[in-house]
Amino acid sequence: MSKAAHPRILLIGTGDTKADELLFMSDRIAEAGGEAIMMDVSVLGDPPYSPRYDKHAVAAAARTTIAEIASSGDENSAMSLMALGATNLTRGLADADAIDGVIAIGGTMGTDLALDVAQALPLGLPKLVVSTVAFSHLIPPERIAADLMMMLWAGGLYGLNGACKAVLSQACGAIVGAAGSALRLQSGQPVVAITSLGKSCLSYMVELKPQLEKRGYEVVIFHTTGMGGRAMESLAAQRGFAAVLDLSLQEVANELTGSVVNSGPGRLTNAGKAGIPQIVAPGAIDMVDFPAWQKTPDDLVDRPYHAHNRLLASATSRAEDRRRIARAIAEKLSSATAPVAFVLPAGGVQQWDQEDEALHDPEGLAAFVDEMRAAVREPVELHEIAEHINSPQFVATVLKLFDTWVKAGIVSPGRTTAGGP
Repeated sequence: MSKAAHPRILLIGTGDTKADELLFMSDRIAEAGGEAIMMDVSVLGDPPYSPRYDKHAVAAAARTTIAEIASSGDENSAMSLMALGATNLTRGLADADAIDGVIAIGGTMGTDLALDVAQALPLGLPKLVVSTVAFSHLIPPERIAADLMMMLWAGGLYGLNGACKAVLSQACGAIVGAAGSALRLQSGQPVVAITSLGKSCLSYMVELKPQLEKRGYEVVIFHTTGMGGRAMESLAAQRGFAAVLDLSLQEVANELTGSVVNSGPGRLTNAGKAGIPQIVAPGAIDMVDFPAWQKTPDDLVDRPYHAHNRLLASATSRAEDRRRIARAIAEKLSSATAPVAFVLPAGGVQQWDQEDEALHDPEGLAAFVDEMRAAVREPVELHEIAEHINSPQFVATVLKLFDTWVKAGIVSPGRTTAGGP
């Protein structure tokens, strides 16, 4: 799709309390070359302007009325219903290609609503929230859409002022620029997703990427440090891949062991639900990640430790936790509606678990491998290799499985074969 010449920006806010700010933003969007489409999510009052989508349209999208919402009990229940209506209405506009971007403003109430809206939109549609609680610990990671942009609404409590105008004008320029520049997630080639960590931990993508490109595929690699996994799962749910090579699963392990560095309980499920074939491996499942700037969690203080940088550190999980993780992985894969192959590298699952490295733990690895052998059940295929996940043998195994599935028609063939195997 060509870039939008005059991006259509859906502008969401409570017009009864923030009319001055919203009208200021509408003007800034127009000055930047866009078109502001106003959605009012007020409950009790009315804005001093006529929005394209008024509060009655928002309520109707939630299959209710403003009168019923206003009498629903309290402000929390009322805004939850408005959030449902705004989400349904906005997703419908996106599906109909009627908008090129979305921007919303708010305090905690408006932010709560805006986060629901953003999560319902496809990855690639620009979305920006200007919030008085942007980047706050009040916002749990699972509420944040994978490609959401946020700005702190400095000076945004009540009415326009210099600081407020500075922030809102930047935000309007950002959303118009993003919507005018963004290209739809389309490719002339089938897309293959690969999950991995940085090359120092998991290096298989260095060889896998060019090999798959030779076979005629576009390769998208997702960094599995929480939000990367969320992005992959979001695109998988949209059926955006011909195949998923989900080879780094420490986000699953993190979620099961209580780490904040996770992608939520839905990790390792969306490709299977969408009928996308998967080749899966347990990259880095032995690590529990946590912020390096915080103290080591009490239950990990006696475990082998590695500080990757000043943001991220890891310690090894205990053998009993690895057995639990193995069972959870097998359970998630068992519900897939398309073929799944699980490659089990018995020689190790990440760079630092090898002998003389900081996270070497042969007993823990043996426990995981043993439990994984027992947990994987047909129709999931188990392919065990003796080597390490960073070995050439691992890459060769994955590619052999992939090529077999292409020949069998399980994975769509690449668009080109020039230079392929």
